[in-house]
This record gives sequence, C-alpha cells and structure tokens, in this order.
Amino acid sequence: MTPPALPDPFQPFTPSEMPATARPKFRWHKFLGCLRKFWWLPLITLTLSCIVAGINAYLLPASYSSGASMVQNVKLQLPENSMFRDDDDNFLGTLNEVLQTTKLHDEVIARLTQQGVKIPRDKNGQLPYVGIGLGQSARSSVFKLQAVGPDAEYTRAYLAALMDAYLAYRKESRALVTGSALDSITEQVQKTDHDLKEEQEILTNFRRTNNLVILQQEAASAGQYLMGLKTQLSDFQFQDRLLLATLLGAEINATNGSAGDSLPAGLNPSSGVSSSYAAAQQTLQTLLEEREKLNRYLRPKHPKMVKLNEQIERTKKLLGIYVQESHGQLLAEREMLKLKMANIVDSIKEWETKVTRVNALIAQADQLKINVQRFQEVYDRLQSLVQSVQINRNIDQESLRILDPPSIAYTTHDRQWSMMKKGVMVGLALGVGLILLLTLRDDRFNSVVELNERLGDAVIGQIPDTQVIGENVPLLLEDGDNQYMLAESYRNLRSALLFMKVDGSRPKIILITSALPGEGKSTVAANLARTLALSGSRVLLMDCDLRKGVVHERMGLSREPGLVEVLRGKAVLEQAIQTGSVPNLSFITRGKSSAESADLFLGVAFAQILAWLREQFDYVLLDSSPVLATDDAATLAPMTDGALIVVRGNFTGGKQVNEALDQLYQRQSKILGMVFNRANTSASSYHYYKYKEYQPSNED
Repeated sequence: MTPPALPDPFQPFTPSEMPATARPKFRWHKFLGCLRKFWWLPLITLTLSCIVAGINAYLLPASYSSGASMVQNVKLQLPENSMFRDDDDNFLGTLNEVLQTTKLHDEVIARLTQQGVKIPRDKNGQLPYVGIGLGQSARSSVFKLQAVGPDAEYTRAYLAALMDAYLAYRKESRALVTGSALDSITEQVQKTDHDLKEEQEILTNFRRTNNLVILQQEAASAGQYLMGLKTQLSDFQFQDRLLLATLLGAEINATNGSAGDSLPAGLNPSSGVSSSYAAAQQTLQTLLEEREKLNRYLRPKHPKMVKLNEQIERTKKLLGIYVQESHGQLLAEREMLKLKMANIVDSIKEWETKVTRVNALIAQADQLKINVQRFQEVYDRLQSLVQSVQINRNIDQESLRILDPPSIAYTTHDRQWSMMKKGVMVGLALGVGLILLLTLRDDRFNSVVELNERLGDAVIGQIPDTQVIGENVPLLLEDGDNQYMLAESYRNLRSALLFMKVDGSRPKIILITSALPGEGKSTVAANLARTLALSGSRVLLMDCDLRKGVVHERMGLSREPGLVEVLRGKAVLEQAIQTGSVPNLSFITRGKSSAESADLFLGVAFAQILAWLREQFDYVLLDSSPVLATDDAATLAPMTDGALIVVRGNFTGGKQVNEALDQLYQRQSKILGMVFNRANTSASSYHYYKYKEYQPSNED
C-alpha cells in the first residue's frame, strides 16, 4: 500500500510560548546532598589544616604573660577644672591603639634602657615583640592589660614601662594642648584689647567735637518747633481750601444769575464792603416783604407795584456790585495765604534737615557705645578664659591611675591554642567552601520543583527512580507489574497528553527526545506507548534513532526490516510494522544503522510515511536521538505535532537543557512539555503515588 502524499509545501509548527529561563536559586537540599556525597573533602581540609597549625604551634617559642590593671578615677568638677574630657564611648579603642604605637614602644625601650633592664634580642639583633591585650570589666572603669613576650622578666618590665609611658604621654599631651590653647587665647586677647582701645578712641574723639547733652536738647526743641510749623501749615491749608470753596460758590451763583443774593462767606466782616452789602441786603429783604404784601390786593401793573419792582431791581444791582468787590478781596487774601504757606514749607524743610543731622549724630554716638561695650565683653571673657587655662595648666587632671602593677610573668600557651583554633576554622571553612563551590557549579536538576522554577512550570509528568536497573528489574512495564508508583506515573503522563490545553486538534505525532544520551527517553517512549495502548488508543512507536536505537532490543523485536529500509525503498511500510503482546500497540524498528539519518528524514518518503501513519493511528511516538548528540531530533521536531523533552534527575544540567530548547525553537518546533525522569522518591518534594493502601494486592 502506497502512503498518501503529504501536501506541499510542508508548514512546520510554531514553538510553544514557554517562559524564559529563570536564574537558579541556591537550594540547601542540593548543598546537603553534595555534602553527603563529598563528605571527605572537609575532613581532608580539616586534617591538613590541623597538621599545618600543629607544626607551626610546635615551632613557636615559649611565651610569658603578665597582667596589670588601670582605673579611671572620679574627678572633681570645678568651673575652672572642666576643660579636659575623655570620650567615654571611644576611650577603650583609643587606649588600645595608642598602646600599640611605635612612638610609645620606642619610649618604653628608652625607659628600660635607663633602668638597666636586660633586653633580650634574637639572632638577628632585633628587639623581641611583646603583644599587648586590653579589655574592660563589665560596667566598670577598670581596664585589664596583658602583655605576652618571649622572656618573663622582660615582659613584666615592658608592661610596667608601657603604663608609665602612657601616663606620661597623656600628661605631655595635656600640657601641649594647654600651652597651644593659652598662646592662641593670649593672641586673641591682645587683638581684642587693640580693637577695644581703637573703639574707645573713636568714641572719645566724637565726644570732643559733639556735646551729646546739647544735641539731645536741640533735637527735642527742634522737634517741638517743627511740630508747631506743621500745625500752622495745616491751618493755612484749611483756610486756603475754604477760600477756594467760597470763590467757586460765588462763580456758580454768578453763572446762575443770583450773584447779588449773598455775600461770600470768606469776606472779612469788618470791611466797608461787608457793611454796605449788609445794609443793601436788609433793604432788599424789606422791599421783597412789602411786594409780597401788595401782591395780595394789587395787580402787577399797578403803579405802586411797578415802582416797588424797580426799587428791588436797583437794590439787586447794588448787591451785585458789592459781590464783585468782595470777590477781588477774596483773591487777594488767598494769594497772601499761599505766600505764608510757602514760607512755612521752606521753614519745615530747614528744620527737618537740622533734626535729621542731630538724630544722625545721636545714633552714631549710640553705635560707638555699643561697639565699645561689645569689645569690652569679649575682652572680659577672654581674660576669664586665660585665667581658667592657667589654672588647668597647674592642676593635675589625670583621672587614669595604675590599679594593679604588672604581675609576675607565667608561661602561657595562648598563642599555640589560638593557632590551633585558627587551623580548625580555616580547615572547616575551606572544606565547606569547596562543597559550596561544587554546589554552585552543579546546575543539574534534582527535583521537579527546581526544574519548574527554571523553566516556568513546563513539567507535565515525572517518572520515579527505579534505583537499580538490571535483569531482575525490567525497564518496561508488563501485565501484572507490581511497580505501582512507576505505572501510576505513566498514567499521569498519559492523562496530561490527553487533556492538555492545546490550540486546534490534539497532538498525534509526538517526538520524544532528550538533551543528552542516557536520560531514559527510549524507556519513557516505550512505557508511554504501552500506557496509551492500554487505554484503547491505536499507538505506533517508531524508532527514529537510526544510529543507536534500542527499541527492538527492549521489546524483543526483529531489527530488520525497519525504518531505514523503508526510507531507502528496500521494504514497504506494512512489512516494517511489527506488533507485540500489548493490543493496539505497533512498532517500527530503526533497521540497519545509518549515519545519513538526517538526509533520510528530509526526503519526501519520510513525510509521506508520517502522513499515512497520522490517518492509521491515534498516536505516533517517535523515539529520536538526543538533541545535542545529532541533528536528527532538531530535523524531526518541525514535522511533528509537538515534542516531549526527557530530563533525568541529578544527571541533566540546566545549560544542556537550554541549548537543546534553543535548537528546537530555532527550528520552529512546538514543545509540549518536560518529562522529569528518575525522580528521587525519598525527597520531600516528591509525594506522588506513595500510598500503599491504594496498591492492588494479589488477594484482590
């Protein structure tokens, strides 16, 4: 039967969208596993380190230790005796550093030489080293000193001279600080005294040329006079506004034709014009009253009425003449008032200038007094400070005293024990560091959790480790097999394939491969094919590892004719399909080994075989060679519906898996998921199918 032709051109599947590889986390279980495996490394490093430390400790010369103590006494606090203060928080550290200085060491050697103490020297003539230790008793001001040296008497004398030299150093430091401070303050006193005298001289010269009492009196009188001028100016301005209002009122009356009714209010009443105007106005008022009486019984054209109206008109004209004369008088008075105001304004400016000058002189005098007072206060404070420094210079303020003199030196092995402790710590640290380095460099996957963390939940199944694979423990599942966990894990993988979320139709042609050889992909492919067939699906397992395929060996099948013979046209496809004891399960072996497998897969014959198998079987599993071993898997992957990547626990590294995935992605392959093989069932992360009460028994 000739397989149907595959539509041309062939469209490969796109890769699945899997998350980018995450950065691996440090896992303590991997570290502990590595420690259990390489437990001998810390033991070796510890042994070697202890041997080296022991030899060095044995070669160390004998050492002697002498102890002493110093106390910080209570000091009387006086205002003049409170200038020197020690930093209690840093006193212990400062004391320890000063005791280690070369300057103090040279001073100690000089003191010992003067005292005639025998100073031992080594074979090179060098001075012996004396180690100084310092500690402080809890919640006290007592400091413990310990000296360790090569000679008992020299060590004791060195410690005694060191404490004396330190106390002398503190006293000398105080003297230097006091002398420097006194010189600086004295210099400031002289400078302040000079400035004070200059300010006093300026104030004296000012007083010689300016009498402050007279200036103050002038300022007071000038202020009063200036206030009177401003009051007079205000009165004149009021009168001017009054005259202006009167003139404006007269002009309005003239405009309205009533110029003769009233005399301007600003006119002087004592003037002649005012008297005549008053008499005329009284006459006019009398005539108007009389006309009002006659209007009651006389007509307007009556001779008396006509005559009376004529008298009234003449009187009004006379009043108009008087008003004109008073307007001129008002203008003259206003001009005189303006002249007076101008004179007062000039006087005000003149007196304001005088007041300003007097006030400036008084202010200058006050500022000079303030300057003298300020320099006087600074001078007095500096003089007081000089006295305090001089008193502190002559008073012993040393609060640190020797409590216990150096004790008789005794033999000590502290250096030897310290070296041995360091040897133990270095050995353990080196061993643990090597284990840690091995752990960090080991990127192999130890659990499904680690694989999911780095590949983004890509695992769809995990196969437990059957521990020893030999003749008595078959690799493949068989009928009645009591390997409960192994069988359930393949059922779980089958369910994942049957019910996984996919776009379009479910995958039928599935490639099963791995990154490296030895990861168990052929075993996974055979058991998965058997499990799918037991569920009633028509399954074909085809060995596409044309170089080292072992499906025929595992299943007890004939190697030839196989896939190689079919692709080369030496056999037909129906002859290459074999069956076994499992119903619905068929096989195609690899046939004769071929190194040109990639060339055969790219031919039209293989594409036609896949198309025919897709119609005849529900699932076609292709057992391919590892991705990093040959190019076969990367060539086959685009022709399938998806690929399963087998990852062996504690065997496959993350770098190899990433490289294999990159190759498959470059070929536009679709990755269905990862199968974690040989999972450690004793690990805490593995908890599948461990319940024995659910395992079938022979009695059932």
